[in-house]
Amino acid sequence: MSLEDKEAQEDELLALASIYDEDEFKRAQSVQGGEIRISVELPENFTVFLRGNQAENPPNNFECTVCFLPPIVLNFEFPADYPSTSPPAFTLNSKWLSQAQLIALYKHLDTIWEEKRGSVVLFAWIQFLKEQTLVYLNITSPYEPNICGQEKGQSRTSEEEVCSDAVAGATAQEESLDTRAMQDVESLSNLIREILDFDHAQQEKCFNGKMHTCNICFSEKLGSECMYFLDCRHVYCKACLKEYFEIQIKDGQVHCLNCPEPECHCVATPGQVKELVEEQLFARYDRLLLQSSLDLMSDVVYCPRPCCQTPVMQDPCCSMGICSNCSHTFCTVCKMAYHGISTCKMSAEKLLEVRDQYITADQATKRFLEKHYGKRVIEKAVEELRSNQWVKGNSRSCPSCRAPIQKIDGCHKMLCAACNKPFCWFCMHIITTADPYMHFNDPASPCYNKLR
Repeated sequence: MSLEDKEAQEDELLALASIYDEDEFKRAQSVQGGEIRISVELPENFTVFLRGNQAENPPNNFECTVCFLPPIVLNFEFPADYPSTSPPAFTLNSKWLSQAQLIALYKHLDTIWEEKRGSVVLFAWIQFLKEQTLVYLNITSPYEPNICGQEKGQSRTSEEEVCSDAVAGATAQEESLDTRAMQDVESLSNLIREILDFDHAQQEKCFNGKMHTCNICFSEKLGSECMYFLDCRHVYCKACLKEYFEIQIKDGQVHCLNCPEPECHCVATPGQVKELVEEQLFARYDRLLLQSSLDLMSDVVYCPRPCCQTPVMQDPCCSMGICSNCSHTFCTVCKMAYHGISTCKMSAEKLLEVRDQYITADQATKRFLEKHYGKRVIEKAVEELRSNQWVKGNSRSCPSCRAPIQKIDGCHKMLCAACNKPFCWFCMHIITTADPYMHFNDPASPCYNKLR
């Protein structure tokens, strides 16, 4: 190795290490070489479409808009006479580019070397892969990758047609490049996961490295000190959100962890809550969230024992519930000890509750209530209610004993049949027994001359 080649190689490796961070460039330990992970620049609203098994109805297709795709991995090693004579030995790997596309890129990197023979070439390769890959391969949105090893019967994409100009004229000689241009993905499901995970990680990295204004305290803070709601992208500093979450959870408002922006209904994820609040408070949040979800499930009841309260799934065929925690067997309707086919016993308060529910229920609910509480018991309670309502609407209470009295005819001088006290129907005051008509004949009386 000439001194000039050695110095050129070392300078190029040092330059790469200074430009790219450890996630993008790793220098090899035993040889003059390394690995470069190149993120291709994507236009706005770039969509990836992955076609699933067309035998399913509907087909299991997947489509998403991404800002980043998993990197193209360039592994390289410098021969002793690089850059004066020979190019770097290299391989290309990608999860979302087919082998045919990678071969086309591989051939173009060789062309770039021929144009720059005698000079270092890695930076030119990186710039081409980063900025020109989509244009060179004629890739547009929506982009449908070709997954190698698709099962027979699954739809193949038109990937080779898309980049036909770049890979036209492939020969047996190009097949020798196969091991140096490989699509590094096992299946469609793996590719989906790889794309989503990498896009999320890169967006987090970009967010953490920029300054943002908190919409609560209006201070400028680095993204690593902030958090944003996933749907609306409104940004707040972690200190403000931590206080906001803690207040809501302590008040039991676990469904109110919305974005603080007025009229914004985006909700924080459990992972975001866990990141900000203390472990004990998150346990309360998790418990209340689970309980509120169970409360919305019509087939879930709670063990009636005050010391247990474990959720129990109702058996649709009978009203027996067995607690998995304390083994207590109970009726899921009245919450008392299980009583077989006997009707449920009710307290006075429960009877009123069932009666009111029965009055407004549909026929199916009425049959259910009659079955469990007894038809005659419920009908009697309804009759008593209606009787009391009629009495209340058509009678008045005696001012002496409060007995209900109905006036059908006659004058306003009334005599209670229960306590035998005379009273005025007009003003509902008790009048003297000795001369009850004085109340209507006395000019000073408010009911003067109002006997009828």
